[in-house]
Amino acid sequence: MQAALAVLPGTQARLPGAGAALIGLAAFAVVMVPFLWPLVNQFDTMAHEGAHAAVASAMGFTVLGVTLDRESGGTTGYLAPGRSGPRVLLITFVGYLGPSGFGLGAAKLIETGHAVCVLWVAAILLVLLLFLVRRSFGVVSVPAAIALVAVVMRYAHDGLEEVIVYGMTWLLLLSGVRNAVAHGAQAGDAGQLSTITRLPRWLWALLWIAGTFLAVVIGGKWLVLRS
Repeated sequence: MQAALAVLPGTQARLPGAGAALIGLAAFAVVMVPFLWPLVNQFDTMAHEGAHAAVASAMGFTVLGVTLDRESGGTTGYLAPGRSGPRVLLITFVGYLGPSGFGLGAAKLIETGHAVCVLWVAAILLVLLLFLVRRSFGVVSVPAAIALVAVVMRYAHDGLEEVIVYGMTWLLLLSGVRNAVAHGAQAGDAGQLSTITRLPRWLWALLWIAGTFLAVVIGGKWLVLRS
């Protein structure tokens, strides 16, 4: 892992731990404020459905498309030889961990001094997602997200770029927790997992909550503490 990160071009100085923590507190406020949450939730849904699509593709399935609606709901369609089995189980399970997983990846890049690479990776992943988006609100929201990242890459300099990257990372980590807690056992994915495994819905919800909280702890350590 460290060897792979070492080949990335350029490094940036990390923000002081206190500054990183303050950005985290600001991100927490954004996630908790009702009128700001819908915007953040759109990005969370992109990461959620993107995780479904990425794992489905990695499992050898054909991804048919992704839809994203105005209410921050979404679906990912894929061709599978059956609707059960370990591969389908993994694809269904990973969605609620998607935002946290992407947040952890961003935090690791920041920890190793490659904060700006987070923007490049985000842009690439969003473009890949755009190719999968079918007729839905996603044809507006995903290009808007790409344009926002492009504007940051083009015009944000002198430390502002790093602040924005830290904010994006915290928002991914914290939005993952909020949705895991808010949706809980009522999540559609929990129902699908219960149908596949005959295990109770609440068990899957607890696993998501535990995983997203753990991601905040690990990612927060990478962002705030210096090795």
